[in-house]
Amino acid sequence: MVSLKKIFGLSGRTALVTGSSRGIGAAIALGLAEAGAHVVLHGQLASSADNKLKEILELGGSAESTYGDLNEKGMGRKIIEQCEKRTGHLDIVIINASAQINNTLRDLSNSELNFQINVNLHSTIEILQTCLPLMASRNWGRVVNIGSINQSLPNPVVTAYAATKAAQHNLIQSQAREYAKFGVVLNTLSPGLIDTDRNAIQKGKGEKHWKKYTQKANWMGREGQPTEMVGAAIFLSSNASSFITGEVISLSGGR
Repeated sequence: MVSLKKIFGLSGRTALVTGSSRGIGAAIALGLAEAGAHVVLHGQLASSADNKLKEILELGGSAESTYGDLNEKGMGRKIIEQCEKRTGHLDIVIINASAQINNTLRDLSNSELNFQINVNLHSTIEILQTCLPLMASRNWGRVVNIGSINQSLPNPVVTAYAATKAAQHNLIQSQAREYAKFGVVLNTLSPGLIDTDRNAIQKGKGEKHWKKYTQKANWMGREGQPTEMVGAAIFLSSNASSFITGEVISLSGGR
């Protein structure tokens, strides 16, 4: 008989979720903790993840927090090294933190471009450079990149963001091939329209506008919820994903 607890359970595993103070990252962190993982929450500031840390602990989960601005050079590497030192082994890395600035290519400033490249690409490279050799030395590891539907269906208003997300998954694919023989798998979750604070501008235009906007977003005619990302994230973080690597799972409501 197949043991679902053995396949999907994360007891004994340690997971870092970047950008887990709110939104998709927070939902995934809570889900990983419920599945048995010791979760390291991350936010830009020291107090960013306090509320989610408290919530996990009150529910009986195991967690701690770290912080750091991923726009800063070397911060991705520093966070991984800190997690390894504090926990002894980092088995799962969820690359969720990202920078998105709405602007067309024509109006995109150098500072806006550099900010998105630093957070979405430079920090991802630093994280992968640091965590993958360590995972390989232990012959087990999971990296889950939170991408975007824009990486394959780019909206002109988020040109730079879409380009960095496409490049981010390219990194995931290349390293998936490199580390497959070590039992380390890397995959991307590609969310569509999700109900997070990134939609404040559209929501601010009124309930009627938001309803019309969401109805056109996908086949289901609605926005997704952060909690709807959790099941796929747990799958890709667990033993269940042992034979899938370099792939994209689209969570978009149909496009």
